[in-house]
Amino acid sequence: MDEWRALLERHAAVSSALEKALEDRHHIGLSEFETLDRLVDANCGKYRMNDLSGDIHLSQSALSRAVARLERDGLVERSICDDDRRGVFVRLTDKGQRVHDQALPTHRAVLQETWGAR
Repeated sequence: MDEWRALLERHAAVSSALEKALEDRHHIGLSEFETLDRLVDANCGKYRMNDLSGDIHLSQSALSRAVARLERDGLVERSICDDDRRGVFVRLTDKGQRVHDQALPTHRAVLQETWGAR
C-alpha cells in the first residue's frame, strides 16, 4: 500500500505541475494537451473518437469534453463517419498543430523537472 500511495502522490504532483504550466504558458489544460499529443502521434489525418478513447487515459465523457473545448478553440475539427453515422472522427487543425508544437517543450521540461527529479 505504501508504494501504491507513493505512486498516486507522485502522479498527482506531476499532473498538477503539468496542468499549471500548460495553462499558464499556453492556455491549454493537460487533458487537451494529451488529446493533441495523441492526435500528433497518430499522424493519420483523422482519428476515430472510439479509438482515441481507447488510447488515452481519459474517460469517454472527459475525452468528449476535452475535444469539445479543443473544437471550440479551433484546434481540432470533428466529422461524422460516412459509413457509420454513429462514428465520429477528430482531426487536428493547423492551429492545433501550432499550439501543440509550442506547448510540447513546456510539457517535456515539466516532466523532466518533476518526474525525473527523484
